[in-house]
Amino acid sequence: MKARVHVMLKDGVLDPQGAAVKHALGALGFDGVDGVRQGKVIELDLADGATEAQVGEMCEKLLANTVIESYRIEVL
Repeated sequence: MKARVHVMLKDGVLDPQGAAVKHALGALGFDGVDGVRQGKVIELDLADGATEAQVGEMCEKLLANTVIESYRIEVL
């Protein structure tokens, strides 16, 4: 089984990397960008029999800081 985990900062949490990317895009002439949020994608190759619930547990314990980040699991 393969799973992809999308981790993003929660709404309301400052995103300095996103702000830096937005600023850089403006400096390159891309003026139509109103906001940027930056996150991460983690792809997992899992043994047969692994469950989405186990991936959720991985996210809760290690892959995401659930105080400031949210995550979405995509089973591939």
